[in-house]
Amino acid sequence: MLIPELPGYLTSLGGAQYKGLIISLFTVTAMVSRPFSGKMADKVGRKPVMVIGSLVCFFSSMLYPAISTVFGFLLLRLVHGFSTGFTPTGLTAYLSDIIPANKRGEAMGLLGTAGTVGMAAGPAIGGAVANNFGLDAMFYTSSGFAISSILIVMGVKETLSQRQGFTTEVFKIHKRDLLEPRVLVTCIVMLLTAYSYGAVYTVMPDFGEFVGIKNKGLLFTILTVASLSVRLIAGKASDKYGRRRVLMVSSAIATVSMLLLAFGSTPQDLMLAIMVYGVAQGTTSPTLLAWATDLSDENHKGRGISSLYIFMEMGIGIGAFASGFIYANNSANFFTTFLTCSVLCFIAFVYLITHWIRHTRMQKLQEP
Repeated sequence: MLIPELPGYLTSLGGAQYKGLIISLFTVTAMVSRPFSGKMADKVGRKPVMVIGSLVCFFSSMLYPAISTVFGFLLLRLVHGFSTGFTPTGLTAYLSDIIPANKRGEAMGLLGTAGTVGMAAGPAIGGAVANNFGLDAMFYTSSGFAISSILIVMGVKETLSQRQGFTTEVFKIHKRDLLEPRVLVTCIVMLLTAYSYGAVYTVMPDFGEFVGIKNKGLLFTILTVASLSVRLIAGKASDKYGRRRVLMVSSAIATVSMLLLAFGSTPQDLMLAIMVYGVAQGTTSPTLLAWATDLSDENHKGRGISSLYIFMEMGIGIGAFASGFIYANNSANFFTTFLTCSVLCFIAFVYLITHWIRHTRMQKLQEP
């Protein structure tokens, strides 16, 4: 709801030159908070983690109207990022508890579908409220949605059987809390493929304008619709055919989509490429979440899921920064920018094949 209106809001405070920090500051705290949310989800419970994230969202949205300085705004964005660092971790862990393993991919696909619908509808609702009732009303509406999510969470039963209370130990992060070794394969694939997501969101508006697409939001609408259309199908496919096989297909599709972008020169080229990428992205995300949950230790699901999210945010952040550096506001660099994305997606494809071969050999060696 807020993101489309925040650049103008920051400009009104006199911080136009800091627009690039609106997303990056939010992402930093989201990533930093993942180990805490993962450990808390495994020790204290899934519900408290979800509630904490929603409470941060509630109070942050309520405070935006009271902010009158650029520093205050940027500090609030930093705090607001904790909401994304907590709620998805608790939510995914909770879902993995109540869904049978053979339906996990379908469930993650449904979760991703709901998230995509929210991300698509949010800007439209936020813009309508802001235009008709003002920015303050938009912020308060956002707080209202946060409270609604808390009420929903309070109505479900906690699924963590062995819980402990809030203690200082929960806030002590050790090396083992930063990465769950069991899910390393999913983290590597996520890092390599999420790079393209960061690059697309950073460079695509300029690329679209360069080829003559006046409505910059059109490409992202195509991306969202394409991603939305395959999430449930992809989730079910990963349950039926296996996570690796589906990810090999999706990483191959992502490789092709980035090549199409690299060689694109017309509006039609970009629309086709971004649609293909949407299919790849919509397939990869729920499958990786389901696989990470499959691989996680039963007592450390929160840690496994938070590890995957950390690598997702790393990939997006590195992709956004590196692609912006490679592009350097020079249209001649569009080719190199997206060719780099294609190469990384192809590396993910090769890595998955290698991992599958090694896994198959180990299974044969273990046979009597």
